[in-house]
Amino acid sequence: MISYPINLLLADDDNDDCLLFREALEELPLPTNLTTVNDGEHLMQLLADGTKTLPAMLFLDLNMPRKNGLECLTEIRLNKKLKDLPVIIYSTSFDSEMVKLLYNHGARFYIRKPAEFSKLKKVIGDAIMLTMENVFFRPAIENFILQP
Repeated sequence: MISYPINLLLADDDNDDCLLFREALEELPLPTNLTTVNDGEHLMQLLADGTKTLPAMLFLDLNMPRKNGLECLTEIRLNKKLKDLPVIIYSTSFDSEMVKLLYNHGARFYIRKPAEFSKLKKVIGDAIMLTMENVFFRPAIENFILQP
């Protein structure tokens, strides 16, 4: 069950991408709180902190320093406390073999960061709504990649 405002976590080392993500969220008709972290180690420390409430979903960049997105996703899925956290991959890169690997490691959706702000806003909104509607179910692999 997701409560409002929706607590989101964004792990991305690019400050400009974090700012654009926040601006896109602010324009959506959804009440959200956004927390950001800039590397995989900080992400895993935050998630492991037992005093914090887990976010409703995690938007995870693949190419981060100290621990990349695939390493984080693998750790999340091996942790009993975190294994059901919806993880949405949010990356500029696209490699079909990596996409399959991420799906097989339990990511909920894959978003390739769009260059246009309107498309960014739409795909973030779609990811949130689809995740909220189907909190406990992942899509089939043919519906794994979200596009605006």
